[in-house]
Amino acid sequence: MGTRGREIVGMDVNQLLDLLNRAYASEWLAYYQYWLGAKVIKGPMKDAVAAELNLHAAEELNHAVLLAGRIVQLGGTPGLSPKDWFTLSPCKYEAPADAYVGVILGQNIVGEQCAISSYKQLMDTTKDKDMVTYNLALTILQQEVEHEEDLQSLEEDLKLMLQPTSR
Repeated sequence: MGTRGREIVGMDVNQLLDLLNRAYASEWLAYYQYWLGAKVIKGPMKDAVAAELNLHAAEELNHAVLLAGRIVQLGGTPGLSPKDWFTLSPCKYEAPADAYVGVILGQNIVGEQCAISSYKQLMDTTKDKDMVTYNLALTILQQEVEHEEDLQSLEEDLKLMLQPTSR
């Protein structure tokens, strides 16, 4: 724990640690949702979508690593048990019970939209109070916005591909 680094946080550090652990739990659930979805996916464009899901899974795992580092810097402990992630995470985990590519894309778009809202809230909470966490949240938010765009583009391509042509 960095003593001075903790002292310069202009808000309740325990509240901040709670917010960071919520984000940490969300990232692990997002990682698993992407990773598993890439393994079970079926339907048209499955290879392209699976490649994107694997890329996003790696990035979500990296987000968890960054958040764990910040939690430790502040003298906290990252969530120790995966069973707690479901309670802590503001974003829900959607098991890929229906492996159809369109369903998996839809589930992951909803997850990214939740993540975008969560990181925006974290940024609003830490703005002018903890610039280290604010910048971390901004970095992650930029990737989450990109993820949403990537997935929505794939979803659009899938819909166009399945549309009957009238030409």
